[in-house]
Amino acid sequence: MPLDNEIIKGAVDKAKTLGRQRKFKQSIELIIALKDINMKSNEAKFREVVYLPHSPTKEPNICIVASGDLLLEAKKLGLRTISREELNAMKGNKKATRAVGNSCDWILVSSDLMGLVGSILGPALGPRGKVPIAISPKSNITDIVNNYKRAVWARLRNEPQVQCRVGTEDMKNEDLIENIKAVFNTVESKIGAAKIAKVYVKKTMGVPVEIAIR
Repeated sequence: MPLDNEIIKGAVDKAKTLGRQRKFKQSIELIIALKDINMKSNEAKFREVVYLPHSPTKEPNICIVASGDLLLEAKKLGLRTISREELNAMKGNKKATRAVGNSCDWILVSSDLMGLVGSILGPALGPRGKVPIAISPKSNITDIVNNYKRAVWARLRNEPQVQCRVGTEDMKNEDLIENIKAVFNTVESKIGAAKIAKVYVKKTMGVPVEIAIR
């Protein structure tokens, strides 16, 4: 069930114009409404990281939890970092862990610290729908960070729909179209075309505009 580029473009154009202009750069969001999904089944646990073809101009906040060389390399890149010692100091400090949960879009964790992150940051990350992602202590942190600058979660949470950011309102329509298709194709391949009911695109504060799929 491939999406038609011209139909997507028309919907994106309309979504960009609807609603009041804001003083901040709004995201463009994709909503894929599903049908015949049992929200208590394993099917409802669908969760995939999608690497968009084009990075949004509004970069996500990436936090690195690491030690040793990986921590040093992350600091050189000017990223938000949390060392093993800083992580241990957050134990029992709900204000500090909530601050991490609120400020970090992606939490990339050296694999040897995943257990510690789960016990200390897990209670703050879970309710916010954020999942720590393990990376090798020997990772090329530059390549990983560049990938996650263009990454989004495509997942089901409390409702039978996938909703995620696919870009920002200042991006070219051609780039937004490719990003939309990347997310749609991932959902379609994992859940199945028959279970996709409707597809919409909208600005953060805007009105959903349907993308015809049949």
